[in-house]
Amino acid sequence: MGCAQSDPYRVLGVSPAATQAEITHAYRTRLRAQHPDTRPASSPHTADQQLQALLAAYALLRDPARRADYDRATASTTAPAQSTPGDRSTTGPVGIPVTHRHTPAAANNPVPPLRAGPVRYHR
Repeated sequence: MGCAQSDPYRVLGVSPAATQAEITHAYRTRLRAQHPDTRPASSPHTADQQLQALLAAYALLRDPARRADYDRATASTTAPAQSTPGDRSTTGPVGIPVTHRHTPAAANNPVPPLRAGPVRYHR
């Protein structure tokens, strides 16, 4: 499951009409389940991909402006005749802007970027 190919609403398990509180609750619930300290160690590579997809989905949906841009982009690329209502599987990749620490864009952005460090396995 690649981060850029997944529908962020599907990754978080919420509907496109979900409120910010519902998105935050779904993110925190799924983050607890995917966290390296709480998940089973049977398939760490798949779990890391799911964790990265979760972080990318929340980074997109937590900012109302980015979420609105994503909704407009997916609405314009999805033809009504080709998909059923609620089916967003035909959409293209999601462009998530990368925010670096020392760029002027980061200073103008009121929402701080998500930061995720390396995953460490405790044995």
